[in-house]
Amino acid sequence: MKFTKMSLVAALLIGSSAFAIDNVKVSGDAKLYYNTQDNDYSTPATRSNNDLFASQGAAGQAALGLGITADLAKNVSAGVHTTVLTTLGLQGQLVNNVWEGTNGLTDSWIVDEAWVAGTVGKTTGKIGRMKLDTPLVFSETWSIVENTFEAAVVINQDVPDTTLVGAYVGGSNAANAISGNANAVPGVGIANRIQTIASESTFSQFYNGAYAAGVVNNSFKPLTAQAWYYDAPQYVDAFWLQADLAMEGVVAGAQYTKINYNKSNQLAIAKDTDNDVYAFKLGYEMKDVAAISVAYSQTGKETVASLGAGENLATLGNKPMSKLYTEAWWNYGYVTRADTSALNVTVTGKAAGIDLGAYYTQTDADKNGGTVDRADMKEFTVTAGKDFGPLNTTLAYVYTKADDQNQKTAAKDGDAYNAIQAYLTLNF
Repeated sequence: MKFTKMSLVAALLIGSSAFAIDNVKVSGDAKLYYNTQDNDYSTPATRSNNDLFASQGAAGQAALGLGITADLAKNVSAGVHTTVLTTLGLQGQLVNNVWEGTNGLTDSWIVDEAWVAGTVGKTTGKIGRMKLDTPLVFSETWSIVENTFEAAVVINQDVPDTTLVGAYVGGSNAANAISGNANAVPGVGIANRIQTIASESTFSQFYNGAYAAGVVNNSFKPLTAQAWYYDAPQYVDAFWLQADLAMEGVVAGAQYTKINYNKSNQLAIAKDTDNDVYAFKLGYEMKDVAAISVAYSQTGKETVASLGAGENLATLGNKPMSKLYTEAWWNYGYVTRADTSALNVTVTGKAAGIDLGAYYTQTDADKNGGTVDRADMKEFTVTAGKDFGPLNTTLAYVYTKADDQNQKTAAKDGDAYNAIQAYLTLNF
């Protein structure tokens, strides 16, 4: 749904009486997500009902997102996006858990984007609340709402086939272990700051402010190469290198990243330490038919605090997702653990108008210099999705066998369990 004239909602959100606003667009989506799983145990306590579709092992939630963008002046634009989350009263009946941010009893509302952008020549600047998509700081898309950032970004394309990026990130509504998000709810969603006390902002400081710089080059058209550097003073600094080739159906890629953890009053570790990870991918794509890829990654040893490498710095310490080729479809936080090798096989295709996918990930974690075996994980996921006009529907089945999940006791390797998920998204 798009409007070419100023709507009442746009006027309220943008407050435009002093500007000649053009090209106003209103868009959004309505989502309903559901997950059920039959794991017997929540480490180490037992559950009284482990059946699929029982409320104790199920999560459900609805979300309404509404966004507005407009041109405020020549080469100047602005945008606002809000998200409302609700369980629709399902808690205690069909589900006992939620995907994101709420406590299951109350609704939540957040302004997750509010930005202004301007362009001069081939340079664009953007400031405010926004989504980010860089290798080590990014908005994760798996949940019913995405985590966003308070940031300032500058992008320049004066150099042919090259994009230069500089950014300062000052705030985030995601939860990580070392950015001071005291009111985060561990294990619930990604934008955990949504549910806060009335007097507190949903955004908190991102480390003590962090800086990022990147360069992306495509001079040789089949190859895209990128390099990024990140610095969060008193906490961490990191770099990421990546090259991806796509030529005559063959796809290949290589990634390498290293993170330095800096001992300080803010990061209480025994001493400065670091870790790294490399990953490779090889595959073949038949356009509009099918694609298959195989990927492998290996993290380094880090024996000071068993700290990993390659994870999203925005959610570090909270089962973070990663941009590594080997990342699992659902069980995040395993491929990036210290002294861990990972394998991923992905097959996607289309049949009878249905988008199909099969994803297998396994990790093998060595002892990392210690004497105790560490948790391994295997995941197999199949998905099927189809669009009905503006309505996207996706079903997923997830098989998980992880040593540190579904444990009868804390000392026992976890039993395998199954999950069934349904995603409905109406775009307008």
